[in-house]
Amino acid sequence: MDFAEIMFWVASIWILPFWSLMWLAPNHQLTHRFVGDLRWCFIPLLIPYVLLALPEVSTILLLFGTQMPTPEIVINLFEDPNAVMLAWLHLLAFDLFLGRYIWLRMLAAERPLYVSTPILILCILMAPLGVTLGLAATWNKVESLDSSLQPTKGTSE
Repeated sequence: MDFAEIMFWVASIWILPFWSLMWLAPNHQLTHRFVGDLRWCFIPLLIPYVLLALPEVSTILLLFGTQMPTPEIVINLFEDPNAVMLAWLHLLAFDLFLGRYIWLRMLAAERPLYVSTPILILCILMAPLGVTLGLAATWNKVESLDSSLQPTKGTSE
């Protein structure tokens, strides 16, 4: 197993408890403590991402900084297994970040589990659709995303 594969598994396994807590126990103290704190749920995903991205930074910046991305350029980029792993880690981190955002909106809007869980599952599987449904499900109840959306129970932020 190479380094990129190890980072794949570390990140893929790391996210499972956070998603499970948001799906099954959105109001539980542990959910508020761990999902509510970016130091636990998001920043550890940056470690594998940064470790894989650092060797590729110049290539990526040069590639996308000198020419307009085309389907051919993106396809060629994803022929490299490390680029695919980096993209996967990118997806995991931003899906969790967006899922956390929708979880906070669901809490603020006091949406029941039968509403929040399917939307949050969609957030991990198809984030743009899950986020869209999450915004729609909370539109009238959540006016702004200020400090009122911060978890109130057991958070250490």
